[in-house]
Order: sequence, then structure tokens, then C-alpha cells
Amino acid sequence: MSDITDNAPELSVTELSGALKRTVEDRFGYVRVRGEVSGWRGPHSSGHVYFALKDQGAKIDAVMWKGVFQRLRVKPEEGMEVIATGKITTYPNKSSYQIIVESIEPAGVGALLAQLEDRRRRLAGEGLFDDARKQLLPFIPRTIGVITSPTGAVIRDILHRIADRFPVRVVVWPVRVQGDTCAMEVTRAIEGFNALPEGGALARPDVIIVARGGGSLEDLWGFNDEALVRAAAASMIPLVSAVGHETDWTLIDHASDRRAPTPTAAAEMCVPVRSDLIGQVDVLARRQHGAMMRLSERRRAEMRALVRAMPDAQDLLAMPRQRLDRAGDMLPARANALLRDHSVRLAQLGALVARHSPYAELARRRERLAGLSARLNAGYVTVLRREAERMKAFAGRLEMVHERLRRACLGGLVQRRNAVSGLTKLLASFDHRSVLARGFALVRGVDGGQLVRSVAQIAPGQGLSIEFADGRAAAIASGDEAPPASSAPMRPRAPAKTASRGAPKTQGDLF
Repeated sequence: MSDITDNAPELSVTELSGALKRTVEDRFGYVRVRGEVSGWRGPHSSGHVYFALKDQGAKIDAVMWKGVFQRLRVKPEEGMEVIATGKITTYPNKSSYQIIVESIEPAGVGALLAQLEDRRRRLAGEGLFDDARKQLLPFIPRTIGVITSPTGAVIRDILHRIADRFPVRVVVWPVRVQGDTCAMEVTRAIEGFNALPEGGALARPDVIIVARGGGSLEDLWGFNDEALVRAAAASMIPLVSAVGHETDWTLIDHASDRRAPTPTAAAEMCVPVRSDLIGQVDVLARRQHGAMMRLSERRRAEMRALVRAMPDAQDLLAMPRQRLDRAGDMLPARANALLRDHSVRLAQLGALVARHSPYAELARRRERLAGLSARLNAGYVTVLRREAERMKAFAGRLEMVHERLRRACLGGLVQRRNAVSGLTKLLASFDHRSVLARGFALVRGVDGGQLVRSVAQIAPGQGLSIEFADGRAAAIASGDEAPPASSAPMRPRAPAKTASRGAPKTQGDLF
């Protein structure tokens, strides 16, 4: 076993994946697989479709390229059982295998019917099939829009039936009524008719007929498309569906405003029979003429009865004539009385006007002005007199105040003079010259600056300056400490005793 393992060639992952891919593709090639659609999410942003096919025991990934999906007549849906034809291959990046689907079809009619019923229930749940939203067809449309194949027998039957019953303008929008693009073309046709403007170059239809002949479920599958059903339900123009035979039902039949069993029946629903309408109009015209004749005869009879019931003209005018005669007799007296009344009234108005004439009013205003002027002069004189008296009284009070002020000033001046005199005397009493005049002297140094207050401050032979009341004298201190006994100091006078009571004994303290 070891030798076999050692002799096996070495393969890379890419080489092994490529070998597996070639083996699978060569072995199976094209296959037809039946299974249930799982993981359906619709086309990718690239247009490709990725999903899976499964049954009770296995599951295989599936890929459908953009071109293949666009050619499909029946689009797969989640849970739908289909038969897919394609090529088996591997996907090396995931180490998985898959089928490249090139065609796909429902697995029998039952699958289509189940898908159809599921779609019908879902759209009905949205209210697209409610009778409350369906519109009424116009009684006589001016233009009919027909959406069908331009080459089939359906359009000929519709045109022939409309021409027989009530010829109106028919606008045909050609579409394919079978195949991959059927649903898209019919949807665009419905939206295109609704987009036409009122009064444009191409007349906007008053009613739309979507018609097609009979066929199998697969042939009519395009009229079960969800986008087509929504466009039919959203149409603002009343829409009649005539798809297939009477037993054929598609989802557009539920969404349309009226469903016709055949295209010919759709034409009959859209227009009435012109000959029948003409006959009805003739019958109504005759009935109207007879009614008008009977009404006219009845009015004539009523008029004759009213004429017979009216009184004679002379009888009608007798009373008014009598009232006119009496009024003519009373007219002169009433006129004279009215004239007198107006004359009296005119005299009263003349007197009233005279009293209120401009001259009388001006005289009254002048008299009033004269009175006011006299009152003004009198008031002016009174005011002047009162002001003069007030000025005189004010002058008296001013004189009295002036006298009081003069006396107050004189008294204050005397008081100030007495106070100044007392202060002058007090200043004189404190002047040292007055003390010197009583016999005292001031002893200073020779320079005359420093005051000598004690004997201890004098040295023998020191020069002194002695100030008296009448001048100064120079002196020299002797060396004796005490004066001779025969010499007695002069006693101060009586005022000196008074000064020495509380004063110091030195001469400087006197100042």
C-alpha cells in the first residue's frame, strides 16, 4: 500500500478540480431534471438567476443565464415543480456541482394551475379584483381601442361586429398575443392608451378591448402575468377582456371592468345596435309629439273655460269709473285746501328763515361781542387794581423786612466789634513786651538767639544779650557764683505774684 501511494502523481487543487469537472461533463452532458424550485430570488443585478432544484432526498444548485431567462414563457416561482434541461458541471471555488439550465417548463398542467391559483389569491387579497373599483362602460363611445394581434381573425371579427352595430372609430394597438413578450407588449399597450392626452393628434379611447382567440393554458399564460394584471386594474379607461373562449379564464378577466366570453361579445358590449337606437328614438319622438298635442289641447280647453268664467268688461270698469268721477268732483276743493296749507307752511318757513338770516345772526353776534368786550375791560381794570394793591402790600412788607435786616446787621456789627476789642485786649495781655515794661528782662546768648533760662547755662566771662522794654544791652557774666550780700534782689510787683501762682519761676515760662 505504501508503494502505491508513493508512485501516485502529485496533483494541485486546480488540476484535481479541472479533472473532476471534465469527468462530470463528459459523463453526463445534457440532462433533464425534475424537481421543486427552491431559494428563488429572481434575477440578479447581472440578469442571471441562481436557485436550486430539490426533491425529497437531494438538492442541486442551478444557474440560468440572462438570455435564457428572458426567453422563458413561464417564469419559475418558489415551490413550483419544473422540468429543467441543461448541462451538469462543477464549480471549483465551492467544490460543488451544479446544472446550467438552458430550458425550463412546468412539470404538468397541475403545477401551472397551482401557481395560477396562488397568484390569484394574492392579487385578490390586495383588492385588485373588487367589484367596487370597476368602472362602467360608456353607452356610445366615440373611439374604441383594441389591443390584439393585427393579423388574426379576432380583429376582423371585432371590426365587422362594430361596423354592423354602430360604426365608430377604432384604434388598434398591435401586440403579440402568445409567446415570451406577450405580457410585456400588452402591458405597454394598456399604459400607452392611458397616457394619450385628451384632444391630441391620436384620439384617446373611451373604452379598451384586450382580445385573443382560444388556446391551451400555456398559450394563454401571458395574460396571467402579474404586471399585466396590475396594469389592467390601474387603467383609468374602462377595459373589457376577451381572452380565449367562454370557458377560458385568465387573471386579466378578474382585473378588467367587464369580461366578454368572446371577442365578438366584447364588441357587442362596447356599442349598441344603431338601428335599434334609431327605432327607439322614433318611438320616443312619436310619443313626445302625441304628448305635446294632448297638452296643447288640454291648455286650450282650460283657456276657454277661463274665458267663460271672466266677467264683462263694462262691469269691470263701472266701479273704477264711478270712483274717478267722485275724485274729479273733490279735486278743486282738495286743491284749494292743499294750497292754503302750503301757504301757511311757507309763511312759517319764511319767518323761520328771517330769524335765522345772516344779518340777524350777525347782529346777535355783534351784541354778544360788545358785551364780552365790556366784561373784558371791566375784568382788566379789576385785575390791575388788585395787582396794584398786592404790589403796595408787598412793598410795605419789603420795607419792614429791610428795617429788621438793618437792625439785625447793626446788632451783629456791635457784637463783632466788642468781641474784636476783647480779643485785642487779651492779645495785648499776652504780649511779652508788656511784661518787659513792668521791669522784667530777657537774657539771651551773645548771638541773641538762644534764651538763657538758668544760671547753670552761663559760664564766667560769657557774653550775654539782655533785652529790656526799650531795647537791648550787651553784658559779660562775672566769675562770682553769688552776688554781694548788700545787694538785694528787687521784689516783683503785685502782678508778678499773681503770675507766679501757677507759673514756673523762670522768665521764659512767662511767654
